[in-house]
Amino acid sequence: MRRRRSTFLSAVTVVVALFLIGASSAGVKARLGGEAKQVTLMVAGPGEPAAPPPAAPPPAAQPQPQPQPQPQPTVKLDALARKATTEAQRRGADISFTVLDRQNGGVVSGGDPAAFPIASVAKLFIADDLLMQITQNKAKLSPQDRKGLEAMLRSSDDFPADDFWARGGGNAIIARVVARYKLSTTTAPYNGDWWNTMSTTADLVRYYDMLLDGTGGLPPGQADIIVSNLAASTPLGVDGYPQRFGIPDGLFAEPVAVKQGWMCCWGPDNQVHLSTGVVGPDRRYVIAVASMQPGDEATARNTLTEALKTMFPGGRIRS
Repeated sequence: MRRRRSTFLSAVTVVVALFLIGASSAGVKARLGGEAKQVTLMVAGPGEPAAPPPAAPPPAAQPQPQPQPQPQPTVKLDALARKATTEAQRRGADISFTVLDRQNGGVVSGGDPAAFPIASVAKLFIADDLLMQITQNKAKLSPQDRKGLEAMLRSSDDFPADDFWARGGGNAIIARVVARYKLSTTTAPYNGDWWNTMSTTADLVRYYDMLLDGTGGLPPGQADIIVSNLAASTPLGVDGYPQRFGIPDGLFAEPVAVKQGWMCCWGPDNQVHLSTGVVGPDRRYVIAVASMQPGDEATARNTLTEALKTMFPGGRIRS
């Protein structure tokens, strides 16, 4: 992604969130796509009808030892999340975080709901709209176009993105994707430049989820073109920028399919970084993380990666 200076101001506040599937249960309020719901972050298994109370022991029965209460996993998880956020704040960064367990519908999301520029993550929308146009026989791809689409998704090549953006009608691309996926906090760029498309981590997670289950309208075969290319994300972008920050280096023990985004200078001196994608061999988890941090690019990348490493010790989502 070319890093251009912009005059539009936005800020993303600190977020703390983490989820894990484990052995006990804890309900939280979550928001995804603008709808609040109660979700279970930690479950042992399906619920069963309550058993009748046991009969009182006979008078001569000896008292039975009572089981000792087990520590709640959420205590540890909350501590890890607070630690990650505190460390990011100490470095001068605001981070935003949303994660979805597609198996049980559990969502953890934190941070200010204000939208932010999504930089090269907008290439997901460009690719999605292009593949939908092909499905509807409104567009065709030449062999060169197909190579460009692959480079745009794997290596964040700007040039095919510029071409596809112009051919698809620019801001009209965002309008069509927003309508199909019912994205409530995503808007077209104020100046017509695709990298200034505005969104939130909640909307980005919603997009991935609906892409994977087909409810966004893109046929499975076309959706798989996007995801399979994201799974082949290259270590460096076409412009030489490192693409392993965030999810790839933070969740190093998991298979991932990611679209990264980066740009400067927003508001006016913030480095903007996004790491978004699908995690797990069965595509069970969707994660979107974003940060704004003044300073140099390497420090900003490292802050986002370290936050994920703190939240997910061992580079894995425990289930």
